[in-house]
Amino acid sequence: MSIEQFLKDELIKVHVNCESKEQLFEVLYQEAFKKGYVSEAYLEKVNAREAIFPTGLNMDKYNIAIPHTDPEFVFEQFIAVATLEKPVPFYLMDDNTKQVDVNVVFMLGLNEPHNQLNVLQQIIGVIQDGSKIEELLQSSNSTDVRAIFA
Repeated sequence: MSIEQFLKDELIKVHVNCESKEQLFEVLYQEAFKKGYVSEAYLEKVNAREAIFPTGLNMDKYNIAIPHTDPEFVFEQFIAVATLEKPVPFYLMDDNTKQVDVNVVFMLGLNEPHNQLNVLQQIIGVIQDGSKIEELLQSSNSTDVRAIFA
């Protein structure tokens, strides 16, 4: 199972200009909801989960976040990818008292538990490769982003 099968062109956003993670979540949610991928409650649940279990990851040069919520709010599985024009703060996954400025967000919409571990492993493989993150940040469209995961 490959990440690529979960990538949806309409949920790949490059050089997004947002002031906060909540604003970014809203942008991604609106597209996912419009396409029927998620329930109306998805946005509220992602924000609530992020407040309790933050998803910011402090990497070497660039920082990542992997927000998600419970599977019952996902109708069709997806991975949304957003590169940010300027970083936005997220609390760290391993220390929810500290924030990190995030450059790339992978919002997960998965509803089968066995997929989540596999997808997370593949995402971790990509984000641990600094050159792949550079490629993501330099991508100008969804085709460029998809090629990184091919």
